[in-house]
Amino acid sequence: MGALRVTAIASLTPLEELGAEPFLVDSRSQHAMCARWAAERGYVVARQLLVCGLRPDHCALWDGVRAGHDVFVAPSRRVLENALSDVAEFTAECARRGVRVETVGRAGPSYDAQTKARVHRRLSMPRDGCDGR
Repeated sequence: MGALRVTAIASLTPLEELGAEPFLVDSRSQHAMCARWAAERGYVVARQLLVCGLRPDHCALWDGVRAGHDVFVAPSRRVLENALSDVAEFTAECARRGVRVETVGRAGPSYDAQTKARVHRRLSMPRDGCDGR
């Protein structure tokens, strides 16, 4: 059996929600949290999904996914609830297909005004080679 393939699920949340839901807006931190979870277990993230309200049967989720070889990971239940249209249906489909779904199980980072400003700057800047740091 080969290495386990990890798919990190992050929530695509509008920048307008930064004040109320900074972690849901900060997809970079969501993916980083999933990457740390994978690394702690000796896995590597093979795919990163950035979605909002995606149907549990959408082909983007299941493309190439194989029982016993793949695991979905999200930072938290709240991220899954925003990323997918129906978390219960998704977890049932994972069970049916023999694919694990995990959450990191840690609190997201705290966001002060300066941190929120960095996230805002990064997400509102043009993408031409600029990573917003």
